[in-house]
Amino acid sequence: MKRRYEALLVLDTKGKEDGAKEIIERLEKDFATEGAAIEQIQRMETKPFSYVAGALNHGYFANFIFEGEPTVIEKLKTKLKFDTDVYRQHYQVLAPKKVVSKKVASKS
Repeated sequence: MKRRYEALLVLDTKGKEDGAKEIIERLEKDFATEGAAIEQIQRMETKPFSYVAGALNHGYFANFIFEGEPTVIEKLKTKLKFDTDVYRQHYQVLAPKKVVSKKVASKS
C-alpha cells in the first residue's frame, strides 16, 4: 500500500560550483530509482541553523513530497546517508491526498 511522505533534506552546497539545482535534480533521480513518485519539490533556499551542531552553520533546505511503499524510506535513508551532499535528512508520513469532487448543481 503506497503512502505519501515528506522528506526534508538539508544540502551541503558549500564550495560546490554545481549548486543546489544540480544536486536536487540528481536526488530526484535517486528517489525515482528507489521507487518513489515525486509529487512536489519545494526549494527553500539557504538558511542559517539556529544552533551549530556540526561542520556547517548553514544549509540549503529542500522539501520532497512523494508517494511510495513503506520500504522506500529505509532505502532512501541508507542511500542518502552516504551522499556527501546531503547533510541532514528527516522523513514523515503525510495524510492521504484529498480528492475534491465537484458536484454539478442540477436546475429544477
